[in-house]
Amino acid sequence: MKHPVTFLPQNLVTHAPEGTTVFNAANWAGLPIDSTCGGRGTCGKCKVRFLQGANSTTEADHRFLSDAELAEGWRLSCRAGVHAECAVEVPRMMTSPKAALLGYGRHVAIDPNVDKVHLQLSEPSLADQRSDVQRLMDALRVEGYEARALPAVWRALPKLLRASNFALTAVVCGDELIAVEPGDTTGHNVGLALDIGTTTVVGALVNLNTGMVAAVQSTLNGQAAFGADVISRISHAMLESDGLAVLHARIVETINTLLDNLLAASGVARENIYEAVAVGNATMLHLLLGIDPEPIGVEPFVPAVAGAVTLPAAEISLRLHPQARLSTLPHLGAYVGADIVAGVLATGLARSGDDKLRLYIDVGTNGEIILGSSRRMLATAAPAGPAFEGAQIKCGMRARLGVGGCGGRTDQLRIGGRLRPPRAPRRRTQAAPRRARGSPGRSGRGARVSVERAGRWHRAHSDRHPRPAICQGRHRLRRECADGEIGRAGRRVT
Repeated sequence: MKHPVTFLPQNLVTHAPEGTTVFNAANWAGLPIDSTCGGRGTCGKCKVRFLQGANSTTEADHRFLSDAELAEGWRLSCRAGVHAECAVEVPRMMTSPKAALLGYGRHVAIDPNVDKVHLQLSEPSLADQRSDVQRLMDALRVEGYEARALPAVWRALPKLLRASNFALTAVVCGDELIAVEPGDTTGHNVGLALDIGTTTVVGALVNLNTGMVAAVQSTLNGQAAFGADVISRISHAMLESDGLAVLHARIVETINTLLDNLLAASGVARENIYEAVAVGNATMLHLLLGIDPEPIGVEPFVPAVAGAVTLPAAEISLRLHPQARLSTLPHLGAYVGADIVAGVLATGLARSGDDKLRLYIDVGTNGEIILGSSRRMLATAAPAGPAFEGAQIKCGMRARLGVGGCGGRTDQLRIGGRLRPPRAPRRRTQAAPRRARGSPGRSGRGARVSVERAGRWHRAHSDRHPRPAICQGRHRLRRECADGEIGRAGRRVT
């Protein structure tokens, strides 16, 4: 039995089976709710508010939510099941945010793996009865290409040759002839570069003839709903019967959606993308290829595949040219992946030509560092995700939407020690007399006078210099702006 679930303010309606968690229902509906633990009820970051059809509270709800929040209908979406028609409010800050992209490019020599060759073949005759495929292979050999024709070429060649008067363009990828096209299409040769991060996926369309980047886009990894770090993804693949299939489908869907955005931004035709190259950590590439990542998560931490891999892109449902190829770069280890190998290639660290030591740092969900020269390199890795995704931290939050502004004004708040307004500079006309022994110090009348002076200064300058003030009676910090009080920051921390 399925129940209707309405997500607000998105006005998104879906039908979820009995007992499905709101967290999963939202993900299926295309509204991923942010969660660093992957929906296991251990982070408390996926709270939503039931406007209708709220169910009973759970132990996890009481652990992470206050009594007031529970009374208002707030629940952890990963613990709340769907048992009747319900309406759920998903705050904007609870949905997965968009990713930003900042990059720097440098000039490199272009040497593409995909070449397009325009050929004018001789027509067959009684004196020249070579097969169509042999005729094509001989013409390619004259141009310096030794390639093996795919079965798709055999099937397309007879009609194509005769419809185009034996003028065609051959598409050679590596040592394979992957496609033939009528006429001269050598000007349309595009590749797709992918950086698959645990959190962010970046894609770029590159003109393989000129090396110019046609478009760059980024998006959040669709697997983020199942955990913010690689261990959470590995655990999901291990513990759920369909875990690996779901994670594989999520990253493929993410790439295809990213590709749609790239095509819209660049005007490139999908059938002109003949090759995709992907880098990322070992876990992400295993999931992309549909390989079980379990060995990466248990001692002795060995990946199933460490070398470079090439396969038809259609085999994993990437929507490129039907015969396009997908390649992945090799890994150095279970936690030193192809992404840092790509970084070494891009920076030229291996081709520096001297013995000078250089440090390459890739700080992401998985932090990787390489120290070395063109002669020798040392690599290591460490988890940096908690600092960026907020996984396994109890205080603070990652840099994302959450706290509102104050209309452009700046307020200062100091936590710890004493909070005082700045003192006006004093004019010293003569040396002040030394305080006599036994006169009141900071703990006596002198201290009270200082507090009174500070209070007078704040009242006199508050319009020009809005500053935090101390509410002495209840030891609370209060922030004030020119238009009045905007909120309290809580009790003073000493």
